[in-house]
Amino acid sequence: MQIFRVSRFTFARVIKRKSTEEYSCVPYIIALLNCLLYTWYGLPIVSYRWENFPVATINGLGILLEFSFVLVYLWFASTREKIKVVVILIPVILAFGIISATSAFMIHNHHQRKAFVGSVGVVASAAMYGSPLVAVKQVMQTKSVEFMPFHLSFFSFLASSLWLVYGLLGHDLFIAVSILVQPKKF
Repeated sequence: MQIFRVSRFTFARVIKRKSTEEYSCVPYIIALLNCLLYTWYGLPIVSYRWENFPVATINGLGILLEFSFVLVYLWFASTREKIKVVVILIPVILAFGIISATSAFMIHNHHQRKAFVGSVGVVASAAMYGSPLVAVKQVMQTKSVEFMPFHLSFFSFLASSLWLVYGLLGHDLFIAVSILVQPKKF
């Protein structure tokens, strides 16, 4: 949960200054996709019964928070940035719709659904954990870590460690593997 809450500092600053400054919305959009996929993965239509209830609930809350962050970003972004965000957000929402419809209506058993959604989730998870690296370019250009907060990196590492343990203890390789494929931040 801390991984989602850390972003509030960034968005408190955006609201206070009434500007998105040099922040990128890409990590939040990718995190939204990841939360959408893993909420779907945790629901009984994909997983067997409620075996992944914590996955569905935590990522369900993540959807609300990440969507809120994207809305705040859109509110304070310049027109050019708003267009950029919408151009990225629409395909993400469409991709999730296609993935969920495909898994619900074209795949007829839990094992195959879980394998399909889990595989796509692994890719989205790797993208989510790698997306803060977008800020590395800015850090190198400005020679300042102002736009790459330590707390985000720290809680991302902590959250991924906990999900790894959860995936290994629950014998759910799609959760454990999604953590193992992420780029290392430390």
